[in-house]
Amino acid sequence: MNRIDFVTATLPARKRIALVAHDHCKERLLEWADRQRDKLLNHELLATGTTGVLLERRLGLAVECMISGPLGGDQQIGARIAERRIDMLVFFWDPFEPQPHDPDVKALLRVAAVWNIPLAANESSADYLLSSPLLDEAHGYRIPDYAGYLTNRS
Repeated sequence: MNRIDFVTATLPARKRIALVAHDHCKERLLEWADRQRDKLLNHELLATGTTGVLLERRLGLAVECMISGPLGGDQQIGARIAERRIDMLVFFWDPFEPQPHDPDVKALLRVAAVWNIPLAANESSADYLLSSPLLDEAHGYRIPDYAGYLTNRS
């Protein structure tokens, strides 16, 4: 396999934040988002199906909804991360409950790591992310140099 180099990209000041929660974690995500509403309203929100509908109702904010996670919503979020159309992921996943779409969950977490986006896997890390001074600022970060990768493949 070819070595991957990195380039610097810029996360915008107004972030595109994906919000995902497994069934047993939805209420915790809703409570967290309600507490963080003032910070979230300055950003573009996306979510998997049911979570998005619940967030819209609870927060009164626009949320772009993908389909339900088990039906491919996790993969839709992952594709947007790879396309650099999501800047941050807040994913309240359930470590105690096996998920029928566990491979999709692992793929989503992997692609978030590959593309080096801020990732919160629980309430504490989500609080840290939203309290960062970088939340509302444009700032540079490293991403894979995909163009260079394609050039070096031949």
